[in-house]
Amino acid sequence: MNNSYESLAQEIVALSSVMSVSGYEARGMDEICRLLGKGFDRVETDAVGNCFLWKYCGRDGAPKILVDTHFDEIGMLVREILTDGFVRLVPIGGLSPSVLQAADVILYGKEAIRGVIVSTPPHLRSADENRLPDCEELLVDTGYPKEELEALLPIGSPVGFAPVYRELLSGRLAGKSFDNKACAAIAAHAISSVPKEKLAGDVVLMLSSYEETSRLGGASAGAFSCTPDYAMVIDVNLATVPDVPKVETVPLGGGLSISVSAATDLNLTRAVQALCKARGIAHTMIAAASSTGTNATSIQLVDGGIPTVDIGLPLRNMHTYNEVIDLSDAEALCSLVEAFVCDREIADRFCGREELPR
Repeated sequence: MNNSYESLAQEIVALSSVMSVSGYEARGMDEICRLLGKGFDRVETDAVGNCFLWKYCGRDGAPKILVDTHFDEIGMLVREILTDGFVRLVPIGGLSPSVLQAADVILYGKEAIRGVIVSTPPHLRSADENRLPDCEELLVDTGYPKEELEALLPIGSPVGFAPVYRELLSGRLAGKSFDNKACAAIAAHAISSVPKEKLAGDVVLMLSSYEETSRLGGASAGAFSCTPDYAMVIDVNLATVPDVPKVETVPLGGGLSISVSAATDLNLTRAVQALCKARGIAHTMIAAASSTGTNATSIQLVDGGIPTVDIGLPLRNMHTYNEVIDLSDAEALCSLVEAFVCDREIADRFCGREELPR
């Protein structure tokens, strides 16, 4: 791996390894604070599971800049415990049955328990069973006796893919939960490395909750509570693979993506596009029409309205345990976040909105 990528890759892997199945984001907060807290002035959480990392510019009356990267991940919950150490599941978030059979998972009860999702061999399937079973039909094999498992694993305990990561050729990284913790790690790396005197305002990085199940979840409440002047929402975007229409994807290794959408602020979008061009940051413009499929729509409509731009990190194999990102795209995103929170022209243009009475 290229030395320039190594530190950023390590931070991405470390943060992506933290368990944060939707609804259980708070379980990893101590680890988040350990990994990220030193680069920020204040870390706090709210009642819906959002985590806010503040970095202050030190100037009175400075603009407030929000960078949102949702932190929850897809996963499962324990539904039923059966004999011989088997567990039934229920999915949370957009899990495809095509990636579940034989997957290596961890069940997070009173202690972490390794398990493997059962896969029925083709030799034992009848003719009418040649379909993918739903998640609720699958079993996890833990090897524990039922009584011991019941004591360690309450119903509703979260289940996530095992954190296994590997380097691929051409500066690419494969593993679980890059959606969206890779973006969170990149944004944290960028913001924490900026000297406070260079910031265009006070910056809050929001690791928002509950995006994989509802985009009206944590982001709306979090944006309302921190009242930013303008915001950048960062999420992963579908990267191109063969036989998929290019118009629905973005190139892996071609830099970040910027959405042009009725659900985001066009002026802020064009300002960020100009910033990328001025800084030589690789990017792709995409037309997202009426929805970006991210938290951007929710944040844009909070309170009296928050000007919001939507940025994407290309990712292959979304919602699997082998998502793939390109570290050159990660570095491009890191450069944009740093430039965005330091840009005084954008701050002057988008701060000072008339405050509406509550």
